[in-house]
Amino acid sequence: MTERTMNITLHVWRQDNPGKPGKFERYEATDISEHSSFLEMLDLVNEGLIKDGKDPFSYDHDCREGVCGMCGMVINGIPHGPQAATTTCQLHMRKFKNGDELWLEPWRAAGFPVIKDLVVDRDAFDRIIQAGGYITSRTGSAPDANGIAIDKKTADAAFDAAACIGCGACVAACPNASAMLFVSAKITHLGLLPQGQPERKDRARKMVAQADAEGFGGCTNHRECEAACPKEIKFANIARLNRDFIGAMIKAPDDVPKPQPVR
Repeated sequence: MTERTMNITLHVWRQDNPGKPGKFERYEATDISEHSSFLEMLDLVNEGLIKDGKDPFSYDHDCREGVCGMCGMVINGIPHGPQAATTTCQLHMRKFKNGDELWLEPWRAAGFPVIKDLVVDRDAFDRIIQAGGYITSRTGSAPDANGIAIDKKTADAAFDAAACIGCGACVAACPNASAMLFVSAKITHLGLLPQGQPERKDRARKMVAQADAEGFGGCTNHRECEAACPKEIKFANIARLNRDFIGAMIKAPDDVPKPQPVR
């Protein structure tokens, strides 16, 4: 079978730093194999720019295996691109047609300031996780796998929530730039397991407060987050988060300080 090649027009967002305005610039990707990954195609375009003495555009990536979440970008208005349950690094050019025009943008959210071009600062997610604190479960040698009985339905739900890679696609897809799907996945993972019970409600209160302090919006049930998530994290986790958060706020002291984001 003959390998299909294609020519693609790219409109890439270029921005030198957070303090400067950005704009789209046009590039041509020629003779691209349908078997190339999307990031390999970007590599080829950048190699051509470097050869011509021009500044290559910046984009983030690491594992190229869909497990780290660093490769996130918006492709024609869709976080991670047109293929469902797929990160940008797992996207292949066979999903596109010869002559297509693609518009590439960074995540758009106050909590994700642009570093350069398609690269954003996602440290806010790390601070949200840090705000949740630790669990008081005993450390040391691995416990017996059957030492604490957990029914399969609960274990599966906790495992599914733990699959969140923190890429930020949920934020980029939400019209409110809400991080609630991410926060709910992290809270659900521990909140369903016995080890996470002592700090369960306090964890929800602290993590939601930190998400607010980072500038992320609130959830208004658009469910775009679920549609864009490459790991198919379920929207139902947000309902679980809300229950824990409401329970925590009923008992929370009035003088709880509000976290402040670090910039």
